Amino acid sequence: MSSTLMREAAPSRMSAPVPRPATAPATHESDLYRLARKAGIAVQWTDAYDQPQVVQEDALRAILAALGLPCASPGDCRDSLAELDREQAVGYLPPLLTGVLHQPVALPMHSRLHGLSCRVELENGARLMLLISSDLNRPPTLPPIDVPGYHRLLVAGHILTLAIAPARCYTIADALADRGSERGWALAAQVYGLRSDSLNPARTIYGDGGIGHFGALKALAPMAAEYGAAALAMSPLHAMFAADPGRSSPYSPSSRLFLNPFLIDPAGILGEEAQAQVLAEGGSEMIAAHERLQQASLIDWQRAGAHRLTLLRRLYALFRTEQAGQGQHAHHQAAFKAFQSAGGAALHAHALYEAYSHHLAAQGVVGGCDWRQWGQAGLHPETPEMRAFAEQHAGEIDFHLFLQWQAAHQLGQAQQAARDAGMPIGLIADLAVGADNGGSQAWSHQAEIAAGLTVGAPPDRLAPQGQNWGLGAFSPLALRRTGYQGYLAMLRACFAQGGGVRIDHVLGLNRLWLVPQGLDADAGAYVSYPQQDLLRLIALESWRHRAVVIGEDLGTVPPGFDQALDTAGVAGIRVLWFQRDKTGFLPPADWSDQAIAVTTTHDLPTVAGWWSGADIAWRDRLGHLDEGVAAAQEQRSQDRRQLWHSLVEQGRASGPLPEVAQALVEEVSEEHHPATLEDCAIAVDAALDMVAATPSPLAVVPVEDILGLSQQPNLPGLTDPHPNWRRRLPADTPQLFAAYAARARLERLRRVRGCGPKET
Repeated sequence: MSSTLMREAAPSRMSAPVPRPATAPATHESDLYRLARKAGIAVQWTDAYDQPQVVQEDALRAILAALGLPCASPGDCRDSLAELDREQAVGYLPPLLTGVLHQPVALPMHSRLHGLSCRVELENGARLMLLISSDLNRPPTLPPIDVPGYHRLLVAGHILTLAIAPARCYTIADALADRGSERGWALAAQVYGLRSDSLNPARTIYGDGGIGHFGALKALAPMAAEYGAAALAMSPLHAMFAADPGRSSPYSPSSRLFLNPFLIDPAGILGEEAQAQVLAEGGSEMIAAHERLQQASLIDWQRAGAHRLTLLRRLYALFRTEQAGQGQHAHHQAAFKAFQSAGGAALHAHALYEAYSHHLAAQGVVGGCDWRQWGQAGLHPETPEMRAFAEQHAGEIDFHLFLQWQAAHQLGQAQQAARDAGMPIGLIADLAVGADNGGSQAWSHQAEIAAGLTVGAPPDRLAPQGQNWGLGAFSPLALRRTGYQGYLAMLRACFAQGGGVRIDHVLGLNRLWLVPQGLDADAGAYVSYPQQDLLRLIALESWRHRAVVIGEDLGTVPPGFDQALDTAGVAGIRVLWFQRDKTGFLPPADWSDQAIAVTTTHDLPTVAGWWSGADIAWRDRLGHLDEGVAAAQEQRSQDRRQLWHSLVEQGRASGPLPEVAQALVEEVSEEHHPATLEDCAIAVDAALDMVAATPSPLAVVPVEDILGLSQQPNLPGLTDPHPNWRRRLPADTPQLFAAYAARARLERLRRVRGCGPKET
């Protein structure tokens, strides 16, 4: 999640705050509460202390209004109830229905289609004449359909889409079967943190200029594949805000439909010579800035982002010159036009958003990257004012179209490099739980977004006041009414990034805690989502893209949800720090074989950081240790002993517990990026062995743990001075595994996971 976000409480030993008092249940059955329940809002919920809570009326009214259901008066409530009733009236059919391959397809009971004949037009052009079941005591059903895809159902004057999905997703086991193995491993990396210092040592001004890019990702994939890695998991690559590079959390994007242009490799556009040319044309000041940003241990997003964008503008201008449009570059022009055509109106709307944001930022307008501040002129992409702006600033819009084309092209090259190197999966993309309500996606897809609501989490032991993550969400009612068009576009955009997708906060397929704008985080409510339809659409797109699906399922899980994920072939996530019971850490054999196994995540301490207490030191420094530093360190000391005992008991470590030097705990500084902590090396090695030995189909290890680094990418709930999403890796990508310890860890992963020969 983003730098200011935290999770619903996962299993931990944190001290528990005083429970909230139970909320008295409603004493009357009002139209408001009936409307809320019918709209899928849980008017009652049970908190982390098993205390019943009731959502208050002001919150219900705000949520219902955001879902497009007026409820200010009893008459409004009755009208909105009638509107929902119409969607269950005789003869009503939604624009899209889902079904499962080789199974009868259930139609809505209220449709009263029993006994009718219908026609199904398959994607492949074939036509089926089918008879709907006639038993009036059961929902009408179609006979099984044996072809997956998006078909057309024509019945009783209705034409709708019939999405027939395989029973489960394309799984990790399916991908690994191609190379005859049952267990694989993956490297995880924050793309922005990769370095490209010396890909061309002869040219001192050739480098990344302070931000990692797709070129470095392309170089890293074969390096991991050399040690048998099946995949390379990435931080989210969603489109951010080009006019405001400082908004850097990859989990708070502008749009999940497009890519982050700040991750484009400038040298990958027209070649190294072209990058050298535009840098030289920029003069000594630009070259000096490039080298200064290049050498920094932390990303200065505002400066480095602006510098990257300047480079890209100069390269775009070079691309658009008459000389660049001839000869060897002619096919690039044709490819660019084809990309624009395929992207359609959605791509153009995103480019328009970026261009208008840039226009406002250049004028110093506050709120330029929030369409809600644009007034009537910018209310949506099709206003007369927006159309006029698009005509007058066609060049700027073309530039942002160019950026999306280059980002997609370079990411595709990285995935191809991964597959060519032998990875059966390749890149695993990360799908954020939402997007900024003021961003591009919310602007151009307003009919699908629950305006005025943000995603969060209810009060729990980790966050007694609740959490507001500041991210917009789809309206579940609008999803059904629009035939899931926006959701499918988002899925396809993410699946197109590689050979797999990690769905952040996958619990959102079942329900989301939505908070009305202006209210406290604890004044939200759980809103249910069409889980069955969403899982079927994910499975269908998973097979169409031959891409695996991983669901981040940490936190409070609704009953039966884990089983639903297992049935759908969505792999969960099991984190070393949470794999314990009352007696200590679980042995590898007790870990799930339906979930990926990870040492840690971007929101949690690295192994070296956990062992040394670097996260505790940070929280102490910033005043975020409610229990006090002494108590936190004592608890961590007990946890270290338990983990070491488990490692020794399993034969993955030996000898007495390694001591942790106090200097390590105190070694916390915004500018300092510690190298490998030798005091922690033994613990890192043993922890990696433990995770590798699990029956999980995929063991995922962050590059920070391969290198033995102590600092994590993100410390949730904290911003300055902790450098969230700013840390750069300590070595150039080709030299990342130069140290013996790193190579030894990679080799052990290959050997323990049984991923093919490497030893040299």
